[in-house]
Amino acid sequence: MSRTTATDLARIIKTRAAGQERILVAIAGAPGSGKSTLAANLATRLGPMAEVLPMDGFHLDNARLRQMGLFHRKGAPETFDAESFVKLLRDMRTTACVSYPVFDREADKTVPDAGHIDKHIRIVLVEGNYLLLNTAPWSDLAGVFDVTVQIDVPRDVLEARLVARWRDHGLPAAQARARALGNDMKNADHVMENSREADFILR
Repeated sequence: MSRTTATDLARIIKTRAAGQERILVAIAGAPGSGKSTLAANLATRLGPMAEVLPMDGFHLDNARLRQMGLFHRKGAPETFDAESFVKLLRDMRTTACVSYPVFDREADKTVPDAGHIDKHIRIVLVEGNYLLLNTAPWSDLAGVFDVTVQIDVPRDVLEARLVARWRDHGLPAAQARARALGNDMKNADHVMENSREADFILR
């Protein structure tokens, strides 16, 4: 595992992609660590041959989570369709064009086939909390990625960001803190305690 910067990471990814039909890059980290920001940054640096694929579209829908008694834990590893996510990433090795679900945060629901990876995309920047988990079924992702990146953010910074996120969604301070500490930080701790080592770490 090597420490790196976004600038160096873009150069490394471009070098790895040279001569390859397509490579998959994992951008992993706890909730609030900045995965989406880094993925968008890298996509801009890498240009039109790169595209971001968020893991969030594989949330199980709210009705299913209520049936499972897991709605209060939405966002935890067991509240995603991990098997379909693993299959999609494996299919990208043999299928030039694929569609994938996207999570609509405003509507709080998944939109099937709203995202597309076309045949000209040679670098897929996959971002999500659980890409490096060492527990099944997420552990089936081991070996799928050509490059893995873990974002390292101090726990107190994560907590502050997550509280601020819920405040931005309109929750009062006390409720925002309760949501962040009651679910998000549990997921963050799970990521930090149960993830495989990445190729590169970025602070």
